[in-house]
Amino acid sequence: MTSGATRPPSMFQQIGGEAPLRRLVNAFYDIVETHPDGAPVHALHQHGFGVAHLREAQFEFLCGFLGGPRYYAERMGHANLRQMHAHVAISQEEIVSWLRCMVHAIEATDIPMDVAPKLMQHLTRAAEALKNRP
Repeated sequence: MTSGATRPPSMFQQIGGEAPLRRLVNAFYDIVETHPDGAPVHALHQHGFGVAHLREAQFEFLCGFLGGPRYYAERMGHANLRQMHAHVAISQEEIVSWLRCMVHAIEATDIPMDVAPKLMQHLTRAAEALKNRP
């Protein structure tokens, strides 16, 4: 028996699906690589797999995180954000840098402006949960 209640659209649906999300991720990493606000995040990525690898990984992760296809979990067997970042020293400086770059990316893409604050709430909670050093 169904209640007839419909589920509200996921954040993935609200931003428009894969194409807008891919544009957002690409804009984000363009900003990380070139904007002064991205310097702390860019520095972290110089010690890892590099930005090119992360563009696809973040797109895959955000699809599932925002309620769309679970590409990252299907490929990696999990989508545990803390586990993915356990090897990275993340302080408030890196969190603020990441969030500022994401705001710039949202402003540079076609993410609906009425959805942007809700999207940033989701992303802020996730980013804040990754802090692992003072």
